[in-house]
Amino acid sequence: MAHKVTLIPGDGIGPEVTNATVRILEATGIKFEWETFAVGAEAFKKSGEYISKELIESVERTRCGLKGPVTTPVGEGFPSINVALRKKFELYANFRPIRNLPHIPTRYPDVDLIIVRENTEGLYSGLEHEVVPGVVESLKIITEKASTRIAKFAFEYARKNQRKKIHCIHKANIMKLSDGLFLRSTRAVAKNYPEITYGEHIVDNTCMQLVMNPYQYDMLVMENLYGDILSDLCAAFVGGLGFVPSANLGDGCAIFEAVHGSAPDIAGKNLANPTALLRSALLMVRHLGEHAASTQIRNALERVYRHPQKLTRDIGGQSGTSEFADAVIEEMQSPSA
Repeated sequence: MAHKVTLIPGDGIGPEVTNATVRILEATGIKFEWETFAVGAEAFKKSGEYISKELIESVERTRCGLKGPVTTPVGEGFPSINVALRKKFELYANFRPIRNLPHIPTRYPDVDLIIVRENTEGLYSGLEHEVVPGVVESLKIITEKASTRIAKFAFEYARKNQRKKIHCIHKANIMKLSDGLFLRSTRAVAKNYPEITYGEHIVDNTCMQLVMNPYQYDMLVMENLYGDILSDLCAAFVGGLGFVPSANLGDGCAIFEAVHGSAPDIAGKNLANPTALLRSALLMVRHLGEHAASTQIRNALERVYRHPQKLTRDIGGQSGTSEFADAVIEEMQSPSA
């Protein structure tokens, strides 16, 4: 039986890294039925909508999506497609594992930590208005329901996957009501998981602590804005956003995406590194229950990273996007795999 997946290639380098990822996934022998849609400026040209009704209906039907990078205009234009999809489908948990790959030189080898970010409210609620000319108000929304829900997600994942420690990241010393509510909600959940060590750190101190010693952390749970910032900071431990996966998870629906930019300056040149989207697709394959295939691709990807000449040019190799995909497929099909 084929897995039905909504495919959103994105723009810029999106179609190239998406095509490479799809080829690798299909090389496992798993059957997929891809329902492909454009979003953003490209979709608006065709349908007058940045996210088409057909795309929404597809995700409602498949309950699973794979999305390449999409350009979001800065300070003007249409709202973030990522945020809109998360809100539409109540994808309340953003899940980003941070783990090193071979060959990528970093100051922190063997990092293994997980960022769990509340995905639907906080300052990203998008409730902004101009009070008077020159004065803009932006509302930060924190609810007990969403705070409790994301805390339960984090602790349940820790319990099922033998993670030993969770820190709640906050700024409740200043924002006593909003961050205070998030903190109290997380504390209440933590009491139900006595086998997991629970800690709390203020967000600015966390930034310093991470740079000094990321190994002190196992899992971090936090509200929306802090998660956006800290997940990018932590990506630097393993080489940058081009190497980290991301999953947006809700109750019965999930969208997996690359979190790096669309890099329009190298679009269409067969230069882009598809690793981030491929690692996101590995999360998707596991989500679909295809654990053996996920392990097969992960092992092949790590073997490719042990051969610098097979890597893309951004990390010193000689391969283009398609050649990199060929190398991963070759490793998957190797008799010694």
